[in-house]
Amino acid sequence: MRSGLVAQKVGMSRIFTDEGEHIPVTVLKVDNCQVVAQLTEEKNGYTAVRLGVGTRKLSRVSKAEQGKFAVANVEPKRKLVEFRVSPDNMIDVGAVLTADHFVAGQHVDVTGTSQGKGFQGAMKRWNFKGLRASHGVSVSHRSHGSTGQNQNPGKVFKGKKMAGHMGSERITTQNLVVVQTDVARGLVMIKGAVPGSKGGWILIRDAVKRERHKDAPMPGSFRMPAAQATSAAAPEAAPAESSEE
Repeated sequence: MRSGLVAQKVGMSRIFTDEGEHIPVTVLKVDNCQVVAQLTEEKNGYTAVRLGVGTRKLSRVSKAEQGKFAVANVEPKRKLVEFRVSPDNMIDVGAVLTADHFVAGQHVDVTGTSQGKGFQGAMKRWNFKGLRASHGVSVSHRSHGSTGQNQNPGKVFKGKKMAGHMGSERITTQNLVVVQTDVARGLVMIKGAVPGSKGGWILIRDAVKRERHKDAPMPGSFRMPAAQATSAAAPEAAPAESSEE
C-alpha cells in the first residue's frame, strides 16, 4: 500500500490517439503536494503519511498547526489529507510528490465532493418515472406519488426516497484509467468523468480492486526541495585551526 495524491480539478478535455480516436479526459493538477508528517504504529497506532497542498496565510493558521508546520519545516498548507501506507512505503517529510506518481494505463480510484444541486424533486434526485400524463392526473406529473400505507402502520418509513437536498456528497469512483501525465506542468489526465466541480480537491489512489501497475514507482515519485536537499548534502563545517605566532 502506497500513498496517493491530492490534486485540483481543472476541467475536461480530450486526447487524440495515433489511430485518430479521441479519449475524453478529466485534467487534474498536482501543485506542491508535500509530505508534512509521518504517522507511525508506535505513536499513532497506524502508519500513514499526511500530505498538504496549496498555501495559506500564517494568520489563518492556529498556533498548534503553526507548530506542526514548523517542525516539518514546510509552509502552511491549505488542505491536509492522510493516506494509509505500509511501513516500507513511508516517504520523508518535506518531499514533494510529482505527477508521475501514477503511470499511463494504471487504474486508480478518485474521491471528490460532487456538485451541489440544491433542493430537487424525486424525478431528478432518484430517477423516478413520474405520474401518468393523462387519465385524471392534473398538475402532479412530476410528483413522487404515495409515501406510505393506510392506517396500519400509518407512518412514513425512514429512508423513504423523496424530494430533498441533492449533491454535495463525498463520492468515490473506482477503476478509472490514467491516460497521460505531464510532470513539467503537474497534470494527471484520467479517462472519463471525475466527481466534483472545477477547482475542487480530488484524492487519487491506487485502485483497490485491481493489481498495482508494474511500472508504478515505489514508494512513489517525489523530489526533495532544494533547500532541504542542500542542507542534507552539505558536509559539517570543519573546526578552524588556531595559528600560533
